[in-house]
Amino acid sequence: MIAEEDLGKEKTEDEKFEARRRMLLDGLEAMGVRKKVLEAMLRVPRHRFVREDMKKVAYIDTPLDIGLDQTISAPHMVAIMCDLLELSEGQKVLEVGAGSGYNAAVMAEMVGKTGHVYTLERLETLVNYAREKLKKTGYENVTVLHEDGSAGCLKYAPYDRISVTCAAPEVPNPLIEQLKPGGIMVIPVGDYFQELILIKKDERGRVTKKTEGGVLFVPLIGKYGFRHR
Repeated sequence: MIAEEDLGKEKTEDEKFEARRRMLLDGLEAMGVRKKVLEAMLRVPRHRFVREDMKKVAYIDTPLDIGLDQTISAPHMVAIMCDLLELSEGQKVLEVGAGSGYNAAVMAEMVGKTGHVYTLERLETLVNYAREKLKKTGYENVTVLHEDGSAGCLKYAPYDRISVTCAAPEVPNPLIEQLKPGGIMVIPVGDYFQELILIKKDERGRVTKKTEGGVLFVPLIGKYGFRHR
């Protein structure tokens, strides 16, 4: 149980950072990000998902180091990917690359209490980190699993949406197979030159792919990703 003095400290800290969060989102709004995405990001305290020594820069629009050569994505990239996914109430989402849990929290806001986010992470330290941050922030509709994300997660498939937050050498077939007909996936693909790919599967199971621009992500390591880095 969290002590009352700790709860009071967190509340005061949240209030201190709220103005910075609103300024950040004003900039994202100017980029044309949908209102629904902005509202979700407004409800998620990014400073609670970063390292203690990074809190002062939590609302600068840049990726931040979370250790183990991993990062928390820049807010504009979180916004772009959530926008492309067209997330809505009640959807079941698979995320590959839990990191600190921040992106999962934003998506959890968008799918609501009737939806659920399953987020996969290969690094056990980050699995525990994300679980702790999500629990302390109150997200009960997110499950963090210690898995090879490149293979997806058959146990809870199929998924309405799949979000991949690390770059694959090519789109892993298991992820396409686990995407529900009518579903959408966003995934960075490439090595030194990466592109964000928007994938849609129609009701007949036909798949279309569209490039949404250049990006820079850490590599997807696993059976259907890069073997090592």
